[in-house]
Amino acid sequence: MTTLEKLKPAKQQDVIIYMPYYAKNKQNWLPYALGLYHQGSLEGDRQIEGGGGIPFVASWFVSKLPMELTRCRLQFEGQAELSYEVTLSNSEFIDYLIEVIVKFKRSKSTDFPRKFYRKLLRFE
Repeated sequence: MTTLEKLKPAKQQDVIIYMPYYAKNKQNWLPYALGLYHQGSLEGDRQIEGGGGIPFVASWFVSKLPMELTRCRLQFEGQAELSYEVTLSNSEFIDYLIEVIVKFKRSKSTDFPRKFYRKLLRFE
């Protein structure tokens, strides 16, 4: 698994299809988010206020088009009973991956944004 530090951008032909779905400020990150998306998995730590991180592995099915659906599964601490799934459009999921990359660049921590967890845990 490639770390976020060594993440390779996706090919321009893949990026062009997704461009209309994102604001200008996110388009620079899009090739890297698509590169991460094409890997099909991500390891990180869910940050808990007042505590340490809880390790997770996220995995998802890769498909081509922005409006196709991606099912993402997160498993915390390697325990099957701590697994959660969410189904999102590719464009929405890749938006979350952009936020993962931006956060990593700022803080060197690999975690999804709070809004993603709200969807995953069905609070939205």
